[in-house]
Amino acid sequence: MARNPSCNPVSITVNCHTVKRKASSASSTDGAAQPYVCPLSKMRVGAACRIKQLSASPEMARRLRELGFCEEQRVKLLSQQDNVICQICNVRLGISAELADAILVEPLHKEEQVA
Repeated sequence: MARNPSCNPVSITVNCHTVKRKASSASSTDGAAQPYVCPLSKMRVGAACRIKQLSASPEMARRLRELGFCEEQRVKLLSQQDNVICQICNVRLGISAELADAILVEPLHKEEQVA
């Protein structure tokens, strides 16, 4: 999927409690380190991450992509109370915590956070 040229990278420090994604038997034999992923709702406020997978229904995943929640897109978590507010493509969007559970993300590495 092509990257939106109007989106700017977000530069912050990442503090996330991550969960290691279960590796398939084919990918675990190549010796490469598996990425750490967790639901967007489990990220700490202020953390930057990259969307890796949308685990919602096909209709909801399509709508999330229309809003900018695309795979490989960078996201910054701004607030986490009744709803989850995040910044994506310089726009603040609020989604339910339940929907944020369906968005799997990986924390950005320090070198990826540099603007």
